[in-house]
Amino acid sequence: MCVLRRFLLCYAFYRTLMLRMENVSYVALKQPIVFELEGFEVSRSHGYPLFALVLAIYFLVLLGNVVVMGVIAIDKTLHKPMYVMVCNLAACDLLGGTAVMTQLMVIFLMGEKRIPYNSAYAQAICVHTYGAAVQTILSAMAYDRYVAVCEPLRYHAIMTTAHMVFVILLAWAVAIILIAVLFALNVGTPLCGTYIRHVYCSNRSILNLACVPTPINDIYGLCMTWILSSSSFLIIFFCYSKILSACLMRKSGKGSRSKALQTCASHLVIYLIFEIVSLIIILSNRLPQVPMNIKKLCTILIFIVPPLINPIIYGFVTKELRTSIIKLLKTRVALKL
Repeated sequence: MCVLRRFLLCYAFYRTLMLRMENVSYVALKQPIVFELEGFEVSRSHGYPLFALVLAIYFLVLLGNVVVMGVIAIDKTLHKPMYVMVCNLAACDLLGGTAVMTQLMVIFLMGEKRIPYNSAYAQAICVHTYGAAVQTILSAMAYDRYVAVCEPLRYHAIMTTAHMVFVILLAWAVAIILIAVLFALNVGTPLCGTYIRHVYCSNRSILNLACVPTPINDIYGLCMTWILSSSSFLIIFFCYSKILSACLMRKSGKGSRSKALQTCASHLVIYLIFEIVSLIIILSNRLPQVPMNIKKLCTILIFIVPPLINPIIYGFVTKELRTSIIKLLKTRVALKL
């Protein structure tokens, strides 16, 4: 009864708000709509070195993630659930990094801050899909590590090829469906402005230009973010609690326990990096004394730091992947000689 009463109150409030909105007069923009990004407040003379910096970072992101994906695809010994999921995480990192850094390079090099309507929504969809998919893929990887450590004798029976494909597809499907619904709610929303006060296009930055309030979009966006973040945290926390408990309770030697924990260390570090960067973004936006350019820089760290560091962590920490990368490089050098 309490839940029903709250639902009815929320519905009544929503209907009242909608009725008031119908009485508000506005002139909505018509297509073709071209947005203008606020971007960073830098002079043109600083644009070229910043372009070179972003280009260098993007090159490293491309190099690292493509090498990881290529080695996993070529080396048949790495055709295991763990590395297939690493490959999917690398693809996700490329999606997020490309969506934001290519736009930054255009702004710094040409000073062009205008972005067409369709391109703006494409960038926003890629940005949000990246944020959602990272969390679902990391949750899937935590589940894989949980089965590997806690059920080592049944691992191959549980994580069959079909089950692995199902888990990976489920991770992507959850992220894509959630973001699809988020942007489906935007259909038909009239816009009365074109100036986006952000470095890149996002759902919220575009909705800020709406002629009318968008309560359903706001409520869904907040609920989606909270549920996705909480669910991924709980899954990862549960899996690693079980992993730690299994390693401590296991009667095998220290070497096997250390090896079991080491296989999970890289994944856990990547998750912590993602959460720390997300926390930095939240804190920077809550502190009024932080300069605007610093705030904007913090908002794009999520698309730079994880995609840049993730392949380095897996390349150096994971022994099998590191060995395969070194072997591939040696083969390439030998062929050239």
